[in-house]
Amino acid sequence: MTERSDELATRLAAVRRRIEAACTAADRDPGGVTLVAVTKFFPASDVRVLADLGVTHVGENRHQEAEAKAAECADLDLTWHFIGGLQSNKAAAVAAYADVVESLDRAKLVAGLQRGAEARPEPLDVLLQVSLDTGEGGGRSGAEPADLERLAEAVGTADRLRLCGLMAVAPLDEDPARAFARLAALRQELLQSHPGADVLSAGMSNDLEQAVAVGATHVRVGSAVLGSRPGVK
Repeated sequence: MTERSDELATRLAAVRRRIEAACTAADRDPGGVTLVAVTKFFPASDVRVLADLGVTHVGENRHQEAEAKAAECADLDLTWHFIGGLQSNKAAAVAAYADVVESLDRAKLVAGLQRGAEARPEPLDVLLQVSLDTGEGGGRSGAEPADLERLAEAVGTADRLRLCGLMAVAPLDEDPARAFARLAALRQELLQSHPGADVLSAGMSNDLEQAVAVGATHVRVGSAVLGSRPGVK
């Protein structure tokens, strides 16, 4: 293995141990938590190394980079998650290559995603991104909790979209455990009206344990797996 391969293998193993430990503490099966490796700013060669190491879910948050990387790695059996803020004029293009769009935060995006997903053999999986901010200074995107049901209903009108659950990012100014506890409650509310929407994408490099504790099914980990980001392009 190359030096980079060795580094990624070591980092990935450490993250997997953290997930396993968090699941043990929460009395959960580690098989119920999917690692989404966030590879933004890193080359497609890193994606290939991670695939060789057993990673099957990859996250990107910038359309142009994500589209190019997905095309370059089209020969790999990967599930591509778009996790970044989504512009309505890019929604159709993102739906053409992403397998999961985790950042649906307003009804305006539904039409574009529906249009882009029409050529797909299966409906596009989408998550509703909800804001957990409680005041000024949180700095995170997402729909307001009160708007989630209306947003879910909007997705329900699009036959090429499949509502799978929720995604959130812990606020910058709050204990993530407390924020994720609110997220878990919102998830239970959504499941009352949409029982199939049981995916919960929460937790990143610094707070995956707190997310697993409240039932996260997917954790989105970048720096802990890939190291410090290269210079922003």
